[in-house]
Amino acid sequence: MSGSGIASTFYRPSSPVPIHRQRRIFPPESRLRRLRILIGKAVSSSEAIASADNDRALLVVLSTSVFFVGASEFMLSAMLGPLSVAFGKDSVSIAWLISSYAFAYAIAAPFLGYLSDRVNRSRMLLIALLSFAIDGVGIAFAPTLGIAIALRIFGGLASAVIIPTAFALISEVIPRERHASAMGAVMLGMTFGIALGPALAGMLTEWVGWQAPFLLTSTGCIIAFLVGVMTMPKRPTVVATRQTRGFKWLRNSNVTRPLLAKGLWNGTGVSAFLLSGEVLRQRYQLDVAHVGMSATAFGIGLGIGNLSAGKLRHVTGSEERSLIAVTSLLIASVTAFNLLPLPMFGALLCLAAWGMALGAGAPSATTVLAERSGRDKGVVLATAETLNNVVILSVVPIASVALASGTTAMATAVFLVGLGIGAALTLYDALVRLPGSE
Repeated sequence: MSGSGIASTFYRPSSPVPIHRQRRIFPPESRLRRLRILIGKAVSSSEAIASADNDRALLVVLSTSVFFVGASEFMLSAMLGPLSVAFGKDSVSIAWLISSYAFAYAIAAPFLGYLSDRVNRSRMLLIALLSFAIDGVGIAFAPTLGIAIALRIFGGLASAVIIPTAFALISEVIPRERHASAMGAVMLGMTFGIALGPALAGMLTEWVGWQAPFLLTSTGCIIAFLVGVMTMPKRPTVVATRQTRGFKWLRNSNVTRPLLAKGLWNGTGVSAFLLSGEVLRQRYQLDVAHVGMSATAFGIGLGIGNLSAGKLRHVTGSEERSLIAVTSLLIASVTAFNLLPLPMFGALLCLAAWGMALGAGAPSATTVLAERSGRDKGVVLATAETLNNVVILSVVPIASVALASGTTAMATAVFLVGLGIGAALTLYDALVRLPGSE
């Protein structure tokens, strides 16, 4: 018997161990590498959770801030009588509290936006919130109307910082795919402020006194300031360098085109709504109370539009495409409301669709402007606010003259000029900017 035969007789190899039961032996370096990967994943997960929490806290601060700005801007419409008694002036003089605020906002916004591109946005927003709170307290205890008007101008300057800076911060610290939904959520805060401001002011004035609404807005801004102190310093913000182009962005058609488009369709849409009550009164013989109640349909639509901005962007694939849908709905609803012989329910549906279009369009347009303007986003977004106010101040007087003479069709033609040019610019912008459209 050969050696190999003997070996084969006395040696039988053990049955192979299944692969899934075999222990894998890694070199020490490999084990260390795997450990680092596991630790890195755990740290990344924790950072992602912390970042999401910070984002939510930031959105709460920004929503609260613009809520009280919106409430403060519109609450005076319910307080003109008590303010006239308090300061011993007629309603025309008291109206300067509204005009001075709007004028200061419109004039100062671009320059303060320019400044916000060159300092820390978070700190500037916190300073503006504190200034707005001081303004409210000052007006509540102002001894004369002149001092109250001066303080109201100061409040307009503070609000000219708060609103554009809030949206600029969103574009810098929130992930790109969530810009439209985040801006819609913050704009919803302003929508609630505009809708609830007059009602809250009226109730507080009746139950407590005319100072109460101003003190409430001051308290709200102080709370937002305190929460912001804990939240905003953790957020990185972009500060423009001395080499930044400044106002040279005005030569960039990719910025000025959507800027002008938004100012036209948004400003005209708001102008048409401001005069919609007169159309309802003339057509359905409604009293003031019922006209105010019917405007609730617009507010509901506005809130739905704010919340649906992100979803609309997801469905259409881009903000540019969503703006085409928004401006089309806006033109259709404004035209139908003013020209068609609709029953009251149909008019309310038009107002709701009208509000939805503006509510969804504003966040999308703001997202486009913030993305394209780069480090100039502060001044660009502030200029958008000013342009919106300029359009309102231009369209409302012209259209109101037509409505006063009973010519709804002429007023509608004024609206359609602004809406049509804005929609055409929006469509052209989408064709130029979207991939494969050239």
